[in-house]
Amino acid sequence: QVQLVESGGGLVQFGGSLRLSCAASGDTLNTYTMAWFRQAPGKEREFVAAISRSGGGTRYADSVKGRFTMSRDNRKNTVYLYMTILNPDDTAVYYCAAGRAQFLVTIPRDFNSWGQGTQVTVSA
Repeated sequence: QVQLVESGGGLVQFGGSLRLSCAASGDTLNTYTMAWFRQAPGKEREFVAAISRSGGGTRYADSVKGRFTMSRDNRKNTVYLYMTILNPDDTAVYYCAAGRAQFLVTIPRDFNSWGQGTQVTVSA
């Protein structure tokens, strides 16, 4: 089973940008559909973005569409989430997830490997 480690979170001002990374080990990443989820205090974990095994297909939550871009580099066994025009509603712990689904699924139970999360805080 693949192990995932997120990095790149931090404190950013309203309107700023951040790039999150998720490094995988223990298995070949190109056999997994990858996704980012986030969870704010007191809220359920929500889907942010997903990318196909080859990187040719992506899917985004409506709340981040046009602002966030997910990509992957299978040679480096790493996926990325580039976040722009950040606002306080984006404040959350961001999790990287890996799954075997053939399609760009958005439900947490469709992913069986998770990272520990990285905190993103956007100040007003």
